[in-house]
Amino acid sequence: MVDLGSRYDGFLGIESARGENGLGITVSYWRDEAAILAWKSDTEHEKAQRGGREAWYEAYVVRIAKVERSYAWSWGHSANRD
Repeated sequence: MVDLGSRYDGFLGIESARGENGLGITVSYWRDEAAILAWKSDTEHEKAQRGGREAWYEAYVVRIAKVERSYAWSWGHSANRD
């Protein structure tokens, strides 16, 4: 889905993390709500969502939020990722 999503105008990136127990989170970033709605209505994306519900997920949560600022820090330097 990353390959498909990245072809959409407004796609900014994706981050994902999974624990050993299988619990995970995936966050996709989009320029605006119009880009989110275009992605949501993509037929291949809809097909993948149906497949995920049928094969893997008992439940999931979708949150749409606006990121105002993002900061990162590592030993020796910090990076402002606005």
